[in-house]
Amino acid sequence: MIRSGLAVLALAVSQPVWAEEWQLVWADEFDGTAIDPAKWGFEVDCWGGGNNERQCYTASTRNAAVVDGKLVITARRQRATGPALPKALRTAGTDPNAEVSRDFTSARLTTRGKAAWRYGRIEVRASLPQGQGTWPAIWMLPEADRYGRWAASGEIDILEAVNLGVPCAACPGGRENTILGTLHFGGVWPANAQASTEVHAPQVLEGFCTYAIEWQPDRIIWQIDGRTFAERRSSEWWSAGSTAPGAPFDQPFHLILNLAIGGKLAETRGAGGISDRDFPKRLAIDWVRVWQKPADPATAAAGEANRGGK
Repeated sequence: MIRSGLAVLALAVSQPVWAEEWQLVWADEFDGTAIDPAKWGFEVDCWGGGNNERQCYTASTRNAAVVDGKLVITARRQRATGPALPKALRTAGTDPNAEVSRDFTSARLTTRGKAAWRYGRIEVRASLPQGQGTWPAIWMLPEADRYGRWAASGEIDILEAVNLGVPCAACPGGRENTILGTLHFGGVWPANAQASTEVHAPQVLEGFCTYAIEWQPDRIIWQIDGRTFAERRSSEWWSAGSTAPGAPFDQPFHLILNLAIGGKLAETRGAGGISDRDFPKRLAIDWVRVWQKPADPATAAAGEANRGGK
């Protein structure tokens, strides 16, 4: 993989300075004893996300649980069988009872139907797993596909990383440490488009970091520990389903947290494939916080679409 164009983030952390107009509108500090069903739902299937991922997502506490004040998503090397397709793709033209077997289990949590936001600052403090084939993700999908099926209605990837810690000659410290912030948009697959930034961030190998976006009508900014590593303007995205300015990122989106094993992005990089060493793998989430500016007309209008509470 060519890495010469990648930037390197400094290890020093600058904390965000909050303006008075920001207001915390939704959060989960995971300070209870179990995952809050009023805030999170589980997606249960063995589909592979359209990326040839190798896991079955389950609702088992072995794959997702609150432990010592943190949400822990655990991927296990464990044979499992489950639905071949997610609910949204089980149409009249498919067998709704079709199943498939996979060699790993994990979990994918979502706020779909419980909380969704248009614009604001979304922050997640997380510790990422390492190893060839690991693919943790913090991302957002539209609450309703107003402009058409993926990717015409958009996707916001706050954080993705694959194969962290794997030997990498071009990486600072000699181990894989890159993170990605990406937008998917354009037409319905395969006429989709994307804009992605990938940077070296050695601090992700050391433990918890705070991953965030600041999402405004005309731009989206990506940060790690308060330091901006990417910015996209509305002139860079578009939707085949609308000519409205800002589409498709002018609608409410819900949040998704998951840990995939394998798939195209992970298996075609690093050492290739999936290493079965050092399982289980864990993605730990310390907290999730969503901030908005009530005085902002765009945010205030979007507030009617928000659901769920702090």
